[in-house]
Amino acid sequence: MQQQYVPPPPRPAVNKPTLRFKGTGATFFGILILNMLLSVVTLGLYYPWARAKTLQFLYSSTELEGSRFSWNGTGKEMFIGFLKVMGIFLAVGAIIGITAWLKVPFIGILVYLAVIIIIFPLAIHGANRYHWSRTTWRGIRFGYRGNRNELIKLFIKEMLLTIITIGIYGSWMVINIRNYVISNVRMGSGEFKYEGDGWDFFIMNIKGYLLTIVTLGIYAFWWQADIFRYYIDHLRLTHNGKEFNFRSTASGGAFAGLLIVNALLFFFTLGLGYAWVQTRTISFLMENVDIEGDLVLDELEQTEEEYKNAMGEDFADAFDLNII
Repeated sequence: MQQQYVPPPPRPAVNKPTLRFKGTGATFFGILILNMLLSVVTLGLYYPWARAKTLQFLYSSTELEGSRFSWNGTGKEMFIGFLKVMGIFLAVGAIIGITAWLKVPFIGILVYLAVIIIIFPLAIHGANRYHWSRTTWRGIRFGYRGNRNELIKLFIKEMLLTIITIGIYGSWMVINIRNYVISNVRMGSGEFKYEGDGWDFFIMNIKGYLLTIVTLGIYAFWWQADIFRYYIDHLRLTHNGKEFNFRSTASGGAFAGLLIVNALLFFFTLGLGYAWVQTRTISFLMENVDIEGDLVLDELEQTEEEYKNAMGEDFADAFDLNII
């Protein structure tokens, strides 16, 4: 007697992790107003605490798999870093002033350029080391394991090649530094990897630039979507042979809707809508990142240590160097 075929039981559904931003413009507006008032009253001395409050709000409003991130940096840590940064700026300013007084300004200029070239990679390294060590999710601390001297050598090489090529090498510089920095970021025992290619990034930007000119600026939204997609699609998180791949679902049309509404909101509120612009933008970016793979986040273990020197973070803020 022929046995009846019994289909195998269906596989249990695998819930894809989702990123979501739950912060509201109204809450953020209140934080920004209070930060501004306290900064004015303290003649700017409150700024490190204001920045810490802002970061704490942004991280605590961001969810992964239903659990909120936490940013544990403090205003005190950032204030100490701020004082160190101001001390270096004053020292450099004094050297430039002395060389000008001695009528050898070119020496001051050389000192200034040398300091900038060295400070930038130091700021990137220090800021990532501090910033990620103060970031946690479900008690798992992030970390950054890049080597300071390696990054300085890489940055100087990339900067010189960019200068020599009159900026053409810039795409390779951006991607090579991004590859190095992100590939040294940890989420506990999980390792982030970024594998971008400078040539691909260069071609994408040339195309975006030319099409933006041809379309009188209209293609700029699609160019922005391409850049976001490139940054996201080459990112993955690995752990014990398993991995998560990140994918952007944002389209040029969606970017157009976001940025146009943001511009109108900011313009017609005379800048008061900034908080809503920021929260709308972060929410949009989070909702347009898909995470796929077989990695189980509950398997991650605590491996990273605290790092409380915020000097790099303050340098990065002073030079407007975004943490990758």
